[in-house]
Amino acid sequence: MKTIQTVIVLGFLMAASPMKAQENTILPEPLTIQEAVAIALKGNPDSAIAEQRIAQAKASAAMVESTDYPLVNLSTEYAQTNNPMYSFGNILNQGEFDDTIDFNDPGRTDNLQLKAAVNYRIYNGGQDKASKASAMASIDAMKSNLVQVQQQLGFEVVKTFHAAIQAEKMVSVRQQALESFTAALSVGQARYEAGDLLKQDLLNLELQQATASEDLILSKHSLELTKRSLLNLLGEKEGNLVLSETNRKEQIPPGAIDYHNRSELVTLSRMKDAALAELEKARGYKRPKVDTFASYQFDNGWETDGSGDSWMAGIRLNYNLYDGNNANAQVALAKTRLMELESQIQKTALALSLEVEQAKLNYQQARERLTVTEKMVGVAEEAARIARVRFKEGVILSSDLIDYETRRSDAQARYFNAEAIYQVSIANLRRVTGLDQFSI
Repeated sequence: MKTIQTVIVLGFLMAASPMKAQENTILPEPLTIQEAVAIALKGNPDSAIAEQRIAQAKASAAMVESTDYPLVNLSTEYAQTNNPMYSFGNILNQGEFDDTIDFNDPGRTDNLQLKAAVNYRIYNGGQDKASKASAMASIDAMKSNLVQVQQQLGFEVVKTFHAAIQAEKMVSVRQQALESFTAALSVGQARYEAGDLLKQDLLNLELQQATASEDLILSKHSLELTKRSLLNLLGEKEGNLVLSETNRKEQIPPGAIDYHNRSELVTLSRMKDAALAELEKARGYKRPKVDTFASYQFDNGWETDGSGDSWMAGIRLNYNLYDGNNANAQVALAKTRLMELESQIQKTALALSLEVEQAKLNYQQARERLTVTEKMVGVAEEAARIARVRFKEGVILSSDLIDYETRRSDAQARYFNAEAIYQVSIANLRRVTGLDQFSI
């Protein structure tokens, strides 16, 4: 019955409090990575959903706590009747009985009844206490779930932000490659007109220039898609993103890498506490219930021109000797839910342990790869510079120049990719250890 009341009340509250239409946020220009995380935590719908679940859990807890207080009821009714039993009752309640009344036909009577009643449950087998414990554990679970949602959201923002920065750098690489091949084509055209270059070599340079132009178009498209993904994470439908790579707060790898503080485990632990309370609540169905009650009643009639008042008070004990094994079934159901959560905790701990080890290996690999690719860029840029000089002097063929320029672009692309992966690996280490992306 309480569950049904909870659903009705929550449904009424949600219907009476419609959510406001989301307004677009004015994004800073340029936008730093820590600003992006802060905006996402505030504007992304996932955070709002998790916060509403906390509010729902608190509302349920408030309803459970209402059992600590007595139930006070005021009622009034007016009725007329010629039913012998009810008419005789009205006469008695109004203090108008005398020996002339015919019990079989006391006549038509009316009655205005005013009544105040108080009911209070003294003991219900520990169900109220268990319900409150379950409700508080559910609130803690929802709060932990909010932390989990926000930490995952922060990681996704960091990952997408670095992907957007990488995409911007790739546009620059493709633009630089196009400019290099355009310059090489200009030199080749001059050499061809001077009779110092074959037509085939000139065509190779033209083809490579067209390829570089296509690569630039694809890179710009990729950048736009990545920025749209970032806007989506920020909770924005549209906006102009100007990303800042400078003046940003560097992420620091965590000192101790351990999964025991992960909010997933905390959430499951609080859910287990709630399940333990629900088991105790189920056991309460098999225990006696004790209630107290009191009421005051005033009756007035115009047909009899009488009035009277009365009161009643007492204590009531209820105990189900047999309920068709309903209580035993509820206890068994609560036990299975508890055992399911215990198994879920074990499964989650194993998965998180593997996730931590994978994050460690990814970070180590990303750090080593960043060092190697940084050296590659220096070597490839110097080789390409020399190749351009030699091609201008007519020492090497256009195919050799194309090869060196391609290697230079490839080395730069590898380095920017490695740089982004390295930053994301740090963010992932913070995520798997249950930390926010940026320490306050």
